[in-house]
This record gives sequence, structure tokens and C-alpha cells, in this order.
Amino acid sequence: MANTNGHSRKTAVVDAETPKVRTTPLNRLALWITRRVGSMGFFLLIFSWTAFWLLWNMFAPKSVRFDPYPGFVLWLFISNMIQLFLMPLIMIGQNLQGRGAEERAKGDYKVNLKSESEIQEIKRQLAEILGRLDELKAANSAK
Repeated sequence: MANTNGHSRKTAVVDAETPKVRTTPLNRLALWITRRVGSMGFFLLIFSWTAFWLLWNMFAPKSVRFDPYPGFVLWLFISNMIQLFLMPLIMIGQNLQGRGAEERAKGDYKVNLKSESEIQEIKRQLAEILGRLDELKAANSAK
């Protein structure tokens, strides 16, 4: 771009696009699960389910209890199955999120480099302007 005194200057182009991470349907599922499981809502759901299950099987009439106290074998089995299925999916989702963060960091670095070169150009132009002003002041004071 040319300015009024005939010098050209470059401007940094910022790519605001979100970094793309290769997402297969399974990767999207892992990301979806990672976002949902890592929420307070999911914690409250699991906490409520556990509290209800344990309280029901400790205090309900013996005829309707289905997982006897103190073992809670069925509850332990179901809880462990949930953990076994969720753990790898969460790890996959976190890896994908990490890759996206790395791509964003690379983009930020490129923008920072462009900004630094622009700042250097602005400083050079400012020094040139100040030099010209000093020349004009010296010429005016000599008159």
C-alpha cells in the first residue's frame, strides 16, 4: 500500500479462521463426549445417580433392594464399565483439543512475527519523520 509520500508499507494479514484438526466421525464423537463429560452437569448427573443408587439399596425396604449393601457389586460393575468406555474417548478428545491448541499457537506466532515487522517499519518511518521535522526546525530557526 502506498502512502502520501510515495513510500510503500506492508500490512499484516490476520487469518481469523479457526485451525482445522482432522475430524472423523469417531473423532467428533470423542470431542463431543470430552466436552460433555468435562462439565458440571455430568458430574451432578453421576453424583445424583450414585447417591440415589447407594441410598436406595441401603434404606429402601429389603424386598425392593436390587444391589445389596455393603458390596454394591452391580453399582461397582456399572461404574467401572462407564469409566472403561469413557477414559479412552476422553483421552482421544483431549489429544484432538491439544492439536487444535498447537495450531492456534502456530497461527498466533505467525501473527506476532508479522506484527513485529510492522512495528519495526513504523519505528523506521517515525524516525524518518522526526528527522525531517528536525531539519524543518533547523531551517526555520536559521531564517
